Amino acid sequence: MTKGRLEAFSDGVIAILITIMVLELRPPQGASLSALREVVPSLLTYVLSFVFLGIYWTNHHHLLQLTERVTGGVLWANLHLLFWLSLIPFVTAWMGRNHYAAVPTALYGIAMVLSAVAYQTLQYTIIRTQDADSRLARAIGSDRKGKISLVLYVAALPLAFVQPLVSQALYVIVALVWLVPDRRIERVA
Repeated sequence: MTKGRLEAFSDGVIAILITIMVLELRPPQGASLSALREVVPSLLTYVLSFVFLGIYWTNHHHLLQLTERVTGGVLWANLHLLFWLSLIPFVTAWMGRNHYAAVPTALYGIAMVLSAVAYQTLQYTIIRTQDADSRLARAIGSDRKGKISLVLYVAALPLAFVQPLVSQALYVIVALVWLVPDRRIERVA
């Protein structure tokens, strides 16, 4: 499989996930602006998840820019990432409907942790298929941003059972950290 096919397949899956998420949004019962209050939690959760999927999409694109070849291991690592991302519509809908509930907030965090681990797995699988001093390996470096994100996600998990709003704030912080595409890769691309 070529790098272009891998990227096109991944783009399609992510587009479908965003479509599924938006279809889960339900309009309010009333016709007044005050009726929107009942859907605000779902809307905010949708926005957060849309941003996360957008972050994965842009960083995946940048990652593949520096990918020299696609192996079977890369294909499976990519599918691993897409699997965890495919759960985002489900956890988004559940947390949105139960915005301040501990279990949906924690499950959302678990999906985020496993998506981040899968992305790092893909990243390191690609690096292993290239020279030890490849442009991608140099660009990723120690991956401080990725490690900090994982720490924040993991911290959010037990906090979901103490104060779900704090967990959700940590999810927002991670999104803000990654909102700007990964400049490490842009510098060497």
